[in-house]
Amino acid sequence: MAGGWAKDGAVSEQIEASINDELARLKARRQPMGESLTHCAECDEEIPEARRTALPGVKLCIDCMSERDAISAKRGGINRRGSKDSQLK
Repeated sequence: MAGGWAKDGAVSEQIEASINDELARLKARRQPMGESLTHCAECDEEIPEARRTALPGVKLCIDCMSERDAISAKRGGINRRGSKDSQLK
């Protein structure tokens, strides 16, 4: 059901486009870019040649990357449910 001058399905198309844009942004952010470092940017330990070959543009050693991933995994998601009960919790 469209409102105003929008065609039918315009809202669904906009939602889908927003989701696709966000997924593309996250994928681009996750991909390392540029030349790989020989030593970790955080702890200055040597990054193994196999890791540099497997992930072009890598800047962190495995330990530092694991710590960073653990911190971002703790972050909560967005509550998209519409019920008031879910928003009060």
